[in-house]
Amino acid sequence: METKTMAYQSAQIFYRITGTGKPVVLIHGFAEDGEIWNNQIEFLKDGFTLIIPDLPGTGKSELIEDMSIEGMADLIKAIIVEENISQSIIIGHSMGGYITLAIAEKYPELISAFGLCHSSAFADNEEKKAARLKSIEFIKSNGAYEFLRTTIPGLFLNPEGYKPCTDLIEKGKSFTPEALIKYYKAMIARPERIEVLKTFNGPVLFIIGEHDKAIPFEQSMQQCYLPPQSHVHILRNSAHMGMLEETDKVNAAMLQFLQLAT
Repeated sequence: METKTMAYQSAQIFYRITGTGKPVVLIHGFAEDGEIWNNQIEFLKDGFTLIIPDLPGTGKSELIEDMSIEGMADLIKAIIVEENISQSIIIGHSMGGYITLAIAEKYPELISAFGLCHSSAFADNEEKKAARLKSIEFIKSNGAYEFLRTTIPGLFLNPEGYKPCTDLIEKGKSFTPEALIKYYKAMIARPERIEVLKTFNGPVLFIIGEHDKAIPFEQSMQQCYLPPQSHVHILRNSAHMGMLEETDKVNAAMLQFLQLAT
């Protein structure tokens, strides 16, 4: 695997490239880094060129000036341009899915297909916004790690003694309060992008956790029939972290989708 850094908005952005074939960008979610995709990278690298960034404020990437969802979409575009890629497939997990939708809206010519892994085109409702604002206040008072230590287990169906959950909590020590707060503010401010699903001409993948509390199952089912070309995979034993909870099923779903989309 090759690692690269790129200067962007006076910041250094870190990303990985591995594999051969059609370019596929994998965008991680809130309080993760690119390593969240390691199981998928190992499975897919022989058939696809995988580009896996650390989003600004995550891992080895520094915060950028514009930390909105749209600003981070512009960053992903810059990475794609930097790699001389004319068109790619993009799959985003959770917040990474919000960024994927923003790219599909702003730069549809860059995407031949995209996927939402435990993510949604709906904007936050008032209840969700209030919960995020409450989380911001908790982070300000208690710090990033204490917040993640208490919230990450809720992303898994069976977190007790589950090593991927424990590992993700430990990674939380690397996050700053500033980064997490900027992510939350970006998610609160993002608009609904249901129209993107309705009008996108290429295939769209949905990976849905039946027990997902962050992106409720009912909400996911409301959006998955909207694209003209929709590919839906329901994980019956996952909450919000299907890449870790049901790795084999996610790998198979992604491979099938990527092969159909190329």
